[in-house]
This record gives sequence, structure tokens and C-alpha cells, in this order.
Amino acid sequence: MAQEQDAARRELGDSGGPTEDQLQEAFDTIVSEGAQRLHRTWREVLTTGLAGGLEIGFGVVLLFAVYAETGSHLLAGLAFGVGFVALVLARSELFTEGFLVPVTAVVAGRASTRQLAKLWSGTLVANLVGGWALMWLVVHALPDLRATAVESATTFVTAPLDLESAALAFLAGIAITLMTRMQHGTTSDVAKIVAAFAGALVLAGLQLFHSILDSLIVFAALHAGAPFGYGDWLAWFWYVTLLNMAGGLLVVTLLRLVRSKDMIERERAAAGA
Repeated sequence: MAQEQDAARRELGDSGGPTEDQLQEAFDTIVSEGAQRLHRTWREVLTTGLAGGLEIGFGVVLLFAVYAETGSHLLAGLAFGVGFVALVLARSELFTEGFLVPVTAVVAGRASTRQLAKLWSGTLVANLVGGWALMWLVVHALPDLRATAVESATTFVTAPLDLESAALAFLAGIAITLMTRMQHGTTSDVAKIVAAFAGALVLAGLQLFHSILDSLIVFAALHAGAPFGYGDWLAWFWYVTLLNMAGGLLVVTLLRLVRSKDMIERERAAAGA
């Protein structure tokens, strides 16, 4: 009987439960990384978030440049993928990437909700500050892109709060969190880069409402003398941020947590939570 069980275990994989080995490995990676990110000091949170805002800004520059030359949102969105690649390879932090990994670590008992709030708030503010500063430099260094920045930003700040806008923001939260999940489902840098470009194509190419990416576009337009102000940006930003969170948390993250229920229970027991 024992030999039959060993044979079945070899056939099904090494995990101690019904979960596939690859899913278990991905879960372990997510919990480990999430715990590390959540136990950062304020200095680490802010500097990592600041770097994330700066790096994603270079993707926005390419988005402007390609759109100005081609008039194609899809090609511009693909070019923006460089910003996501920079985030992956430089190990920086983007606010909207914090819906799956840190939340899983909290649910698994490896960190607290207070630490999650610190990560979210610090990263969000630092992303915006870093992006605002880089967009100021871009507008003054590349004045030919000013008109493109204003045109691109107008799409967002003039959008009414209706079902279409809400759906665009909700989909953006799903897309960015799915990209994060794909990148944590592999150890291949090539696969992670492919996922980054795929996420960029969906988010920027389809002009979904993404709180950080599109805020940087708006900041560039404001630096370029756009006919709207920061109040218009805030009126758009607050609901987009909440709906980005709802999409990422209620769809991708929740489904993954339900799928990983047994692993979470074992992790919580090991953590004494």
C-alpha cells in the first residue's frame, strides 16, 4: 500500500496536497516576496516607490513619442511596455502591483493589514511624486511632445463618471494584477518581459483607466500648459484608484486566494496566525 502511495505521489507531483507543484511554488514565492515587501521600513517603501514612478515615466515618454509618430494607440501601448520591463528588472514598486502579492502575504499570516496600508499609501504617493518630477523634465527636454501629452491627457480628465469610465478603471485593475500573477508564475526573465509587454498593450494600447500610468500622462499635460488643472485630475483620480483596487482585489486576487485556500491554511498554521 505504501509503495502504491509513493508511486502515485511521484506521478502526481511532490506537493503534500491536491495542489499542483507549480502552483505551490508560485504561492510560496508570492508569500515570501509579499512578506519581504511588507516588512520594509518607510525609507525603503518611499525610495522604492519613487524609483517606480521614475521608471514607469520612461515608458510614458516612449508612449508619447510613438503615438506622435504613428497615431496608433496600440503601437504606443506596446512601446510603453519598456516601463513595465524596467519595473521588473530594477525591482521597483508600482502601487497597482500591490494587490496580489502583499495581500496574499497578509492573508497567509505573514504580515499585518497595518503594514499593507503603509505599503499602499507610501508607494502610491511616491509613485506620483517620482512621476510628476520626471514628467516636468520630459516636457522641458522634449517640447515637441507637449501637444501629444495634452491630447492624451484630455481623454482621461474629461471623462464623465459613468458606467464606461467605471468599467475602464475596473478592467485596468484586473489587467495589471493578472500581469503580476503571470510574472510570479514563472522564473524566466524572458517570460516576465513578455508578460510586461502584454500588460502594457492591454492597459495603454486600449486606453484603460490606470491610476498611475494615466496620472503621469496628465502631469505631463499640466506641465505643458493644459487647459485643465489639478482639481480636474483629482476628480478623475479618486474613483479610478478605487476601481483599480476593486478590479485587482475582487477578481484576480480573490480567485487566487480561493484557489489557494488549503495552502493559505497551512501557511497560517505555520505562522501561528
